[in-house]
Amino acid sequence: MRNLSLRWRLITIGVVGMLVGLTGGAFVLYATLAYAVNRTLDNEASAAARDVAAMVDQQRLPNPVPVSGAQVIQVIDTQGRVVSGSATADRLVPLLRPAELARALAGGTVTVPGSRAGTVGPLRVRAIRAGPADNPVSVLVAVQVGDVLTSQFVLRTSLMIAIPLLVAGLAVIAWYVIGWTLRPVEQLRLGAERIGASVEGGAGARGPLPPPERLPVPPARDEIQALALTLNDMLGRLAAGRARQRTFVADAAHELRSPLASMRTQLEVAQHLGEAGRLPADLLPEVDRLSALVEDLLLLARADADAPLPARVDRVEVAALLTAIAESYAEARVAVRTDRLDPAARVTASVDELRRAVTNLVDNAVRHARSAVTLSVVADGGDVLIAVADDGPGIAPADRERVFDRFTRLDDARDRDAGGTGLGLPIVRELVRRAGGSVGFGTEPNVSRAEIRLPASRD
Repeated sequence: MRNLSLRWRLITIGVVGMLVGLTGGAFVLYATLAYAVNRTLDNEASAAARDVAAMVDQQRLPNPVPVSGAQVIQVIDTQGRVVSGSATADRLVPLLRPAELARALAGGTVTVPGSRAGTVGPLRVRAIRAGPADNPVSVLVAVQVGDVLTSQFVLRTSLMIAIPLLVAGLAVIAWYVIGWTLRPVEQLRLGAERIGASVEGGAGARGPLPPPERLPVPPARDEIQALALTLNDMLGRLAAGRARQRTFVADAAHELRSPLASMRTQLEVAQHLGEAGRLPADLLPEVDRLSALVEDLLLLARADADAPLPARVDRVEVAALLTAIAESYAEARVAVRTDRLDPAARVTASVDELRRAVTNLVDNAVRHARSAVTLSVVADGGDVLIAVADDGPGIAPADRERVFDRFTRLDDARDRDAGGTGLGLPIVRELVRRAGGSVGFGTEPNVSRAEIRLPASRD
């Protein structure tokens, strides 16, 4: 049940409940009607037996014994001989065997086949004692129940056919009614999915972004409308909080630019004049690091603010771009080389942003590689696949998505000098999204291979 949808669960519970209720009601109805009919027949037979017994006691028993309707009456002595009976009764063979007669005289009802009386259908027989104590007789009254059994069979069959059909019809009606009732919930889900997709896509969408969306509010004044209004209020508060956060980060990063530039200038002057000993040389790398962090925060703040696509978008020869990037790392800790450069691989994007994205991946690869970093690009159908591979320890499959979260550094990169700021890969993802592509790591174990997939440029 837990794996079914809400609609199916409601239908299942409703159908099972209706089936159990209707089946139980039909059983009670059938048993009550059968008991009432049998009780009426037994009472009629008992009344007729008492009338015949009264005539026996008064020694005025006629022969044949008059009957009402289709009753069969026999008067049997202690030796089991038929001493009198109705016109339709057998005058030689009693209706009941000795054991059956004893059970009937004890107050029970005995059902025997109609062939004992030459009729079609079973007989219900009641019996009582009559006559003097020294010469008693047994009065048997049998009532034909063939028509009653036929009626019971028809009723039972009708219920067995009607109940499943009724349940099936109600299930179909309930399916549409529940679907109509849950339609506002489905609209809320689709609206939330659409809003989530627009937030997830962010600046990767081409052209101006639409204003913040809200969930559709159903017109009915019910709990679903209250839920939609509450969720819209929550979305409004989240959007406002996100906007305040973006504004704070952007303003803080922007305001830090000027003092950092002033600090750099003063340290460079002090270093040039030979003042303060080794302090300027020790502090300048930290100032450069802090400046890079501020620039990264500014870039992410602009991406979070859904900044429009760059005004200048070029048709980039990716092979030439990777060759230039590899040459700029001639003095790197490990060798950065190119391999499999497809000259037909072209994309439409900002050259500066694509260079920044690939450079961040190369910086990350150089930081962790043992001996070499390899850049490659191939045309893959309608896409262009850019790969940055290194022979480092690789990234565990569980961490290949987490590394794109901001300020995330894995355990082997916790050292500040080696681990960076934790913003390089998030910046790569934002820049690639702005170009309409995606970025991720290869699925091979213990292999570090970052892949950028961008739409190929159309000639």
